[in-house]
Amino acid sequence: MGRAFEFRKGRKMKRWSAMAKAFTRIGKDIVMAVKEGGPNPEANSRLRAVIQNSKAVNMPKENVERAIKKATDKDTANYKEVLFEGYAPHGIAILVETATDNNNRTVANVRSYFNKCNGTMGTQGSVEFMFDHTCNFRIPANGIDPEELELELIDFGAEEIFEDDDGILIYAPFGSFGTIQKELENRGLEILSSGFERIPQITKKLIEAEVADVEKLIEKLEEDDDVMNVYHTMEEE
Repeated sequence: MGRAFEFRKGRKMKRWSAMAKAFTRIGKDIVMAVKEGGPNPEANSRLRAVIQNSKAVNMPKENVERAIKKATDKDTANYKEVLFEGYAPHGIAILVETATDNNNRTVANVRSYFNKCNGTMGTQGSVEFMFDHTCNFRIPANGIDPEELELELIDFGAEEIFEDDDGILIYAPFGSFGTIQKELENRGLEILSSGFERIPQITKKLIEAEVADVEKLIEKLEEDDDVMNVYHTMEEE
């Protein structure tokens, strides 16, 4: 198995655990998707992907429809995706993906979390290069051979495909998202969920006390409503 498999195994059950938080994030994704490509999922591949993800976290259909309708209102604020970089204690690189309608608030909040947890905010590009920006898709296993599927999807950008308890996962570079999404749809394969992740190229093993220091910062960041994802270079069990 490759790095994507190990990364997914380490993060399993540790992210998006709070249902209310997941709904909030989906709601923001819907607004950004609609503002970018319109409210029709058939003509908006990004919105189709978000709707698939809403089903994966059991978000009620009426909530999704309400969010789409709200997003079409010109008075609804749009969210801007902003990436923050820095270091947690013990030399652990941190990437923070946010979606905000008030950049000043988000900057102030994120900086305060780093300061309170003995971390350091970095400049743009200071740690982003340590992570591979990837896209991923989850489809039902349904008797599909992951190795055979990997051979078939290599030409569309797929780099790693493996099976876990919840289906088959497909990983590819960030830029291959649209190509693979279209190919899976053309094949009539159901996409259970999809998204983007940043996989650390190298991880660092810490002792238990050091892990606690880093987890304190990660938890502070993840509790913020503007924060969508937090990635780090700490080795996870």
